Amino acid sequence: MQVETERLIIRDFQMEDWIGVHKYASNHEVTEHTIWGPNSEDETKTYIKEEIAKQQVIDRTDFEFGVILKKTNELMGGCGIHINEHNAELGYCFNPDFWGNGYATEAAKAMLMLGFETFNVHRIYATCRPGNIPSASVLKRIGMKQEGHLRGHMWHKGKFHDSYLFSILEDEYYNGRGNL
Repeated sequence: MQVETERLIIRDFQMEDWIGVHKYASNHEVTEHTIWGPNSEDETKTYIKEEIAKQQVIDRTDFEFGVILKKTNELMGGCGIHINEHNAELGYCFNPDFWGNGYATEAAKAMLMLGFETFNVHRIYATCRPGNIPSASVLKRIGMKQEGHLRGHMWHKGKFHDSYLFSILEDEYYNGRGNL
């Protein structure tokens, strides 16, 4: 599967993408707010293999994509949408060399479009750690509302973590909130 935006090609991962993914998946600054990482090379290769296997599933509901900068054909990050009946969860992660240029916002908008316009979901949600202010800003920019603060709900990396919960409903998306 592939989606294109003005500056990005968002496509299914390919095995050779592990090198570009590993540039950010092994970075301590990137993985500070994730439930995974920093990855070893073997962990990144395993992740890519697992995502390629999911591409073969009939009635696929889990989509993880490589985000490619059209101008340079360079893999700069990943994004995804995971569908569960009428809801979907979106996420994204980028190489810090590309932070601050609106690429995460552009990719996240593409995931909203995919969820609402292709998969006809009712609600799309996302979480981020409270300390990840740039990620929360992306979610607000694409029209999501903060629904809550989940306290100590997730155990990883040896401690409990909080998350902010954001969502957007299909009527909000179609009324323009998701197309900001």
